Amino acid sequence: MSPGTRGRRAAVLAGVFAVAAATLMYEILLTRIFSVTMWYHFAFLAVAAALLGMTLGAVLVQARPRTFSAAAAPRHLATSALFFAIGVPATFLLHLAIPVVPTLTTAGLLSVLITYAFIAVPFVASGVCICLALTRLPGPVSSIYAADLAGAACGCLATVGALKIADAPAAVFLVAALAAAGAGAFAVATGARRALAAALVLIAATLALGGTAASWLRLTWVKGGYERGPTLYERWNSYSRIRVSGDLEATSPPFGWGLSPTYRPTRHVGQLLLSIDAIADTVLTRLDGSPAALDYLRYDVTNLAHYLRSDGRVLVVGAGGGRDVLSALAFGQRHVVAVEVNEAILDALNHVFGAYTGHLDRRPSVQFVNDEARSYVARLDQRFDIIQVSFIDTFAASAAGAYVLTEHSLYTVEAWRTFLDRLSPDGILTFSRWHFHRFPAEIWRLVALGTTSLLESGVSRPRDHMVLVRTERGADPRYPTTVGVGTLLVARQPFSDRDLAAVRELATRLGFEVLLDPQAIADPILADLASPERLGGVVARSALDISPPTDDRPFFFHTVPLGRALRFTATDQGNVSFNTTAVLVLVGGFALTAGLTIACLAGVIAVRRRHPEHGAITVADATFFAAIGLGYILVEISQLERLTVVLGHPTLGLVVVLFALLLSSGMGSFAVGRWPTGGSSLARAAPIMVTPAVLAAFGALTPIAIPSLWTLPTPWRITLAVAAVAPIGFAMGMVFPRGLEMVRSRAPAATPWLWAVNGVASVLGSLAAVLISISAGISTAFWSGTVAYVAAAAAALWMGERVTRGHPPRAGR
Repeated sequence: MSPGTRGRRAAVLAGVFAVAAATLMYEILLTRIFSVTMWYHFAFLAVAAALLGMTLGAVLVQARPRTFSAAAAPRHLATSALFFAIGVPATFLLHLAIPVVPTLTTAGLLSVLITYAFIAVPFVASGVCICLALTRLPGPVSSIYAADLAGAACGCLATVGALKIADAPAAVFLVAALAAAGAGAFAVATGARRALAAALVLIAATLALGGTAASWLRLTWVKGGYERGPTLYERWNSYSRIRVSGDLEATSPPFGWGLSPTYRPTRHVGQLLLSIDAIADTVLTRLDGSPAALDYLRYDVTNLAHYLRSDGRVLVVGAGGGRDVLSALAFGQRHVVAVEVNEAILDALNHVFGAYTGHLDRRPSVQFVNDEARSYVARLDQRFDIIQVSFIDTFAASAAGAYVLTEHSLYTVEAWRTFLDRLSPDGILTFSRWHFHRFPAEIWRLVALGTTSLLESGVSRPRDHMVLVRTERGADPRYPTTVGVGTLLVARQPFSDRDLAAVRELATRLGFEVLLDPQAIADPILADLASPERLGGVVARSALDISPPTDDRPFFFHTVPLGRALRFTATDQGNVSFNTTAVLVLVGGFALTAGLTIACLAGVIAVRRRHPEHGAITVADATFFAAIGLGYILVEISQLERLTVVLGHPTLGLVVVLFALLLSSGMGSFAVGRWPTGGSSLARAAPIMVTPAVLAAFGALTPIAIPSLWTLPTPWRITLAVAAVAPIGFAMGMVFPRGLEMVRSRAPAATPWLWAVNGVASVLGSLAAVLISISAGISTAFWSGTVAYVAAAAAALWMGERVTRGHPPRAGR
């Protein structure tokens, strides 16, 4: 290869790298942005829309073989990359201009579908670009595929970095600049001066727009309406978008999650609203003196544990706006440790608005920790008298990742066992959630969690260790009579008669209701849930899923069984009905995507019949590329879900899994290019045959290794997670280029069709992976991916046999 040829090849690889990086950056940014502008379950579908758009790009290449011929491919690489770069900001601004109403109504669904249609357009251009590079350019596929995967891996990391220096809307323009740089690299490779000039102008324009976006581009239409109140502060990061609104000088009636009906406000307090992704709200409270002056905190059902354990050590999970910290101080607790995973929230609480909130971080009795709570607790060797978890809404946290729904490491049996182990002998674990009076699925699930966790901790009579109290009316003004607040207390030791008497006296005095304790019960379902003998039966009879979540099925908020997904009568859960609606959206999205997939395949088949000279595709070929498309995405998303639990946050899981898998897959793709391609069918398929064995070993060993990760600091958990995921990524990375090389050796014109088949399978797999995980567990989704690779290995042997026997294309093909 001459120096000039090597230079052109390097420029092409650089272009593929940049376009792939920009593609994944935009995909992740969309899930982050959609989490704010729409509900998180619609954000998840952005992944499917992106994959579908790229698949349509591959279909377009196949449908127009003369337009996208091998001779014209180099020129179209730069053109498609430019269209991608222009389409990214254009369709994003169009999304902001469309008043999306993400509801299950005709108008709402239509607005969502229009948004997805526009958003998919730039991904079509990206799909054309990557498909042309893989299927139309001369030279080994493995190096191009390696550049594609390595670019995607770096794009994943770049997204996190971009959100540290810019907000998400501004980062969209950085994506466009990166895509334009890819177009420039393709233009250099082909000597296209006009395309190069256009790329340079586009880079300058998008960087200028991105650099000034904070002054002219701001989200105002979110969750189907305009945001209320003046914005005092706004910050994006990879976890969330936080917004503080209100009036620094104003006062208002005190906020409480579940205030006693006997409370009569004696004073107004200064309060600012801190909103997370325009869905999860907390308050920043103005503190001018002693927290004891905030008397209303003593009337909130969420603070019940403080009446039973005084002068103790308190762990607050989810510091938020500092309300639970103020509660502990108001009750005179000795020491408070507040753990918050999102450093932007801590920065707003203690620095930006530190003077307003009284600089709680400067108090000697208060310690703020920026960490994932479960891992932090697992590493501690100290004990707490109270561990308080009040309304840690994972639908806000997991919106940041959006590849997953609402799995969370705090609401599983394994997590609760860790919390119970870190309690002092008389310590209390307290969880508070909404109580939907007609069908309190979340509260029932909390009790099931408590029962199972206590049983697995060696407690034979769980009911003696649990107290459940509710208030009739909660903080949500939309549901003044139908939604209250329930607080579950779980103790290491049985509650004493003194504790129970104190709870009943408080309930009488404050107007609360004791629903469950060792002596009495107000709901027979709660009695069954607290009984080791009857727990399984009541869970099986329930219309909604109230089984105790585990690390393998950590979907606490998703209570709609898939078999009941279309029975709308069971989905009403008051102010958290969107959690049950999410499964309906997922099932509907899967059905819609399946329909679009069938339409795309039908179109490709029709084109193939009109142009049989571009065929020469066997059942084995189609099976192979469909199987690896399904297998890769099933493995990817299942490990994303699993590591989200281990690492404590969807964004961290997203970055670690995607970066490790894509980069190691790129290395595998590069390595397989140096693997001999001749010999018997078994020799040709050998790299593919290795993959199911590697996956099987990974699947068998990870359940043994994961429990030991919880006691490690986050950097070590990330390092070991990368080390664990890399081998399976390397193995899976070898499969696609080897299969494509086998097809190219006998039917080069058919490769775009098979790239489309692979993309279609990935679209379906992205939704199927979550459906399988919710219904049967993360492990089942992983093993389903492994089975898909077994099917691919069998098909590869068949493909290799065809190549070995030297079946040439028929005449005219």
